[in-house]
Amino acid sequence: MNTTAIEAVARTIRSLSMDAVEAAGSGHPGLPMGCAELGALLYGRILKHDPADPCWADRDRFILSAGHGSMLLYSLLYLSGYGLTLDDIKNFRQVGAPTAGHPEYGAAAGIETTTGPLGQGFANGVGIAVAEQMLAAKFNTKDHTVVDHYTYVLSGDGCMMEGVTSEAASLAGHLRLGKLIVFYDSNGITIDGSTELAFTEDVAKRFEAYNWHTQRGSAYDTDRIVEMVDAAKADAERPSLIILESIIGKGAPNLQGTSKVHGAPLGSDEIVAARKNLGLDEEFSVAPAALEFFEKRRVELARRRAEWVSTFERWASSNPELKKEWDAAFRAPATDAIDFPTFEVGESVATRNAGGKILNACAAVVTNLVGGSADLASSNKTAMPDFGQFGRDDRSGRTINFGVREHAMGSIANGIALHGGLRPFAATFMVFADYMRPPIRLAALMRLPVIYVFTHDSIYVGEDGPTHQPVEQLESLRIFPGIVVFRPADAEETALAWRLALERTDGPTVLALTRQNLPVFERPDVDWCKDARKGAYVVREGGATPEAVVVATGSEVSLALEAAEMVGPRVRVVSMVSRELFLAAEREFRRRIIPEGVPVYVAEAAVASGWECVASDRDHVLSLERFGESGKAEEVAEHLGLTAARLAQMIRRS
Repeated sequence: MNTTAIEAVARTIRSLSMDAVEAAGSGHPGLPMGCAELGALLYGRILKHDPADPCWADRDRFILSAGHGSMLLYSLLYLSGYGLTLDDIKNFRQVGAPTAGHPEYGAAAGIETTTGPLGQGFANGVGIAVAEQMLAAKFNTKDHTVVDHYTYVLSGDGCMMEGVTSEAASLAGHLRLGKLIVFYDSNGITIDGSTELAFTEDVAKRFEAYNWHTQRGSAYDTDRIVEMVDAAKADAERPSLIILESIIGKGAPNLQGTSKVHGAPLGSDEIVAARKNLGLDEEFSVAPAALEFFEKRRVELARRRAEWVSTFERWASSNPELKKEWDAAFRAPATDAIDFPTFEVGESVATRNAGGKILNACAAVVTNLVGGSADLASSNKTAMPDFGQFGRDDRSGRTINFGVREHAMGSIANGIALHGGLRPFAATFMVFADYMRPPIRLAALMRLPVIYVFTHDSIYVGEDGPTHQPVEQLESLRIFPGIVVFRPADAEETALAWRLALERTDGPTVLALTRQNLPVFERPDVDWCKDARKGAYVVREGGATPEAVVVATGSEVSLALEAAEMVGPRVRVVSMVSRELFLAAEREFRRRIIPEGVPVYVAEAAVASGWECVASDRDHVLSLERFGESGKAEEVAEHLGLTAARLAQMIRRS
């Protein structure tokens, strides 16, 4: 190992990190300065990667779960040749710069995920490790190995405290994800002071109980770190936690080891002292030896990737059918080939049940569709019995049993999507989407095509009572920028919703499905799907000039049809499959579906918030502005006033 070069890289990381934070007037210099040697080793020795091809399918992944230490990653991407420039470093945290305060997926090559909310990157790493094992089981042959890489994560004390880390670590240990290696930057400092304030557990023992391989060493013993990585790789049956005892802000002589260096610039006096301590002559100092080292390193990395390309070409030649599946896995699915189930008018089907049949029809064609439920597959109807279960002894299955771990499930699904080659879905009751909000938000922020199957979507859950009856969740999901929520009104709409969810490649999708049966209703237009793709379509014309329009979603479309019959022939009923798609459609289309100058009513078994963009008046919304009740579903609806008679009365009143 070129120790001199590693030291030059570490010294450069410290220089760039403290100066970038100082120039920005904000940031976190502590972690980058404390973990500089580890970063130098990762990119200079340990990682299998090639900056010339940042999207190389078989690269090792590095996840900076402690995303506040972003300058560590930016410094390494600059030095190793991923395209970041010194000017980008100098513009740290400035508008438009790729060097945001926390790493943002897509902002610069080499950033594998958006991190910052602590613990999310750790759980993303578990998802990436799952994806590697799934793809390896599918594509590797006895003669050729084309999927064989590791996932490395750098976590801090904060990550170790977050509950999502515990959930994800527990599942990773159960699944024996031996190619997941997590470095724990154990510096004993958080924003408020020493970890002694709130965090005194034995982390190693906790992870041993999760069935992890654990080791401990100094963050500055580079030979020992390499030995520990080799030992971690040798234990193929367990994920590994490498605890590195470090000094936060190492190199800043008066502040290192204190909370003052965690989340604030060093200040001009300490910058001067740190430069003197580190032997730096100027700000943003880059050691020539560091640049020379990575220039040579890039040649070696390119050669290694070229060897993989050669292996891949031989594999492709020997396995043409697998090669076709590989190509299909890395592009949007062809939904036209799916044999979607059909449902007869008058048939009564819960959309969760229809969704289960549709999911399995989709999985038969979209062979990279994977996912599972948080211990609710039998209720969510997301079991895929013909496609096996991904487990500790069999990596070929496509169903993931997440256990009762909604938060980790969402974050792991993000990791699977980030890896590439797989289309993940995650399922639970809609009310428990609250447990998943951080990863849902990050999926929207990163525009990941994760599909969420949220069943039991209203007070019609009935006897389970208000704890299980979602009221505010629909609107709370719609307000995420970039998410599309589908609330299908019957089994036929559910098939369309699944099709559109699979076709989406630029963001997550929610399928809100019912527990209770809904009638499959007749549609006046045989080409209704064409309009429904834009978010809404007419299910009852109401004559050439309707006197009122009722917009409804999901189970309330049937209720609206019943109310319209009570009022008269000139009431139009519109099924708004997705409000987001409808509002994004062209104005002419929206005016055709909902004519101007006509009173517009809305019916949805949820809060009214958000419907002011559609309804003529707040009093024109049949909604729920309270939590539910425990009882039989229809009796609960009657008790809460969610009835066709009440909607009809509302329309007649005006």
